[in-house]
Amino acid sequence: MTQQHKVVWWAFLLPLAAVLIWSLNMTVNRYVADYISPVSISFYRWILALLILTPFVLPQVMRSWCSIRPYLGKLALLSALGMVLYQGLAYTSAHYTTATNMGLINAFIPVFTIIVGIFVLHIRPAVTAVIGSLLSICGLIYVMAQGQWGNLLNFGNTYIGDVLMLIAVFFYACYGIFLKKWQIQIPLIQSLYIQICFGVLLHIPMILWTGLDAININNAGSIIYAGIFPSIAAPFLWMMAVQVLGPNRSSIFMNLMPVFTALIAYVWLGESWTVYHTIGGLVILVGIFLAQYTPKQRA
Repeated sequence: MTQQHKVVWWAFLLPLAAVLIWSLNMTVNRYVADYISPVSISFYRWILALLILTPFVLPQVMRSWCSIRPYLGKLALLSALGMVLYQGLAYTSAHYTTATNMGLINAFIPVFTIIVGIFVLHIRPAVTAVIGSLLSICGLIYVMAQGQWGNLLNFGNTYIGDVLMLIAVFFYACYGIFLKKWQIQIPLIQSLYIQICFGVLLHIPMILWTGLDAININNAGSIIYAGIFPSIAAPFLWMMAVQVLGPNRSSIFMNLMPVFTALIAYVWLGESWTVYHTIGGLVILVGIFLAQYTPKQRA
């Protein structure tokens, strides 16, 4: 095996590990929902990430401040979308729905990215993208209805949580689109650090309004995990994967998140995987693959 093949083989482990971390975090969200408020765990998470990164990144930010300052407004908006609205709604969603449903809905990010991109980036989607998006929407509605279309009118037990997670996914799709649109010309680690700083600041008004839950033996482990692995380790692994494999090949691995989340939730939380999860999940994944498929252009 050549050195080049070795590099490629190891590169595929990078997005796989990132998706596994994010999938486990979905289950952590559901587990810790009974022990801490959504605002509190989100605030603690970013505080911990900020404390870990500050000794390494703050000197770089201070040296590059002149080049960073023009982007502060855009970085603040990105932080609001990705670190406050997405994370906050995801933690709130965990109070009302299952980790399995959260994983399935989170896989909807590529479809929402296509839809938002039409309006923000003025991208004309391919026919396969339109068909795939519609197919994924049908699969998602089927899961939210728990396999019975009449449940949509009866507002089932997980309906509120599913809708909140869907809104959270929409905000994260906006995060990705604006990140692509603006092409902020500063190192990624500095961009992440500034966004975390804004994330902590934006949480303060909510903390003053709702209060801050104490850290205890029931939620401390979840806070540590959330502050280190999905906040720092997974983004680093994902950025490395995009550099080596490219964004398109890396994004395919996101389709594994519903599977990983369901398996972890089954083992850890005892959540069941039903027939409607199988049918709806397959429809969603097929739709996502179609939406990401780009037909070859004729010469």
